[in-house]
Amino acid sequence: MGLTAHVGLRLGTLDLDAELQASDAQTVAIVGPNGAGKSTLLRAIAGLSAIDRGLIQLDGDVLDNGKDIFVPPERRPVAMVFQDYLLFPHLSAIDNVAFGLRSRGTPRAKANARALELLERVGLAGKARAKPDQLSGGQAQRVALARALAIQPRLLLLDEPLAALDASTRVATRRDLARHLEGFHGVRLLVTHDPLDAAVLADRLVILEQGNITQTGTLDDISSHPRSDYAAELVDVNLLRGTAEGDRVTLTTGANIIVTQVGTGPAFVVIHPRSIALYRTPPTGSPRNIIAGRVDSSYRLGDRTRVRISGDIPLVAEITTTASDEMTLTPGAPIWAAVKATDITVFPA
Repeated sequence: MGLTAHVGLRLGTLDLDAELQASDAQTVAIVGPNGAGKSTLLRAIAGLSAIDRGLIQLDGDVLDNGKDIFVPPERRPVAMVFQDYLLFPHLSAIDNVAFGLRSRGTPRAKANARALELLERVGLAGKARAKPDQLSGGQAQRVALARALAIQPRLLLLDEPLAALDASTRVATRRDLARHLEGFHGVRLLVTHDPLDAAVLADRLVILEQGNITQTGTLDDISSHPRSDYAAELVDVNLLRGTAEGDRVTLTTGANIIVTQVGTGPAFVVIHPRSIALYRTPPTGSPRNIIAGRVDSSYRLGDRTRVRISGDIPLVAEITTTASDEMTLTPGAPIWAAVKATDITVFPA
């Protein structure tokens, strides 16, 4: 049946009011800027923070209604993997994994057998007697995951599970985590700042901003129709706002964009950075949108260069490093951006 949650609570300056649903065997990634309330949302669902209003329900059972029902964390079929893993430093890997079972009254032999089985599943049977300080970051993350799975939860919560890893470890651990999550048939909620983590690990994204959910959908959904500046930045597209009339969108700055989709009323305009061609002098040719501006900054990403352009229509363009080397992209230099109308997506605001 899955998770249904409406979490309303105030914590300091954060006023969290978020509603989400997640079904079995589905990984939902909660993404958003710092301070949006992502970890607070997970902690409320785990029972580590009581809600002020709303309803948290798992498989039809009410866990918290903000009034007279509050199931404490240890009685919820919920497990959480924390950003820093929080392994007990004085316990071995097998004892860390067995801890939840032992605290629920499972006999030591049975708990250890189950813990060893899970360590084998995550490829760490040979580290069963190792203490946390003898484990690498990736190994500690897998022990934390095994500990969470040991109690056979119906809901698995992961709060930035890869954030503590270095870049070289992160790639392999992300791949391993994706495989382990596929083998867990309950509900899975993942908090992350990394769009690549979300793309690889999640079936659906929930964007949380300033305590409110602003958009949900697959990565493709959000890439095609971002509804906030954060969402646009997350999926690396330019998002502009304006009013459509016919094949023209008048932006809030007063500038105009020519498009191929005819519409009327408030609209979002999406332009992919790679759809923008840059010139040091006004271009001629087929593009219907020639946008004058100035170079704000530029930086390289492998064999591509990202260029931020300031002006009436601020844009981020992405061109080849060969093309950028042929230009003088110093801050303040005049620049012209050309965009074909057929490369622009428009949808109602």
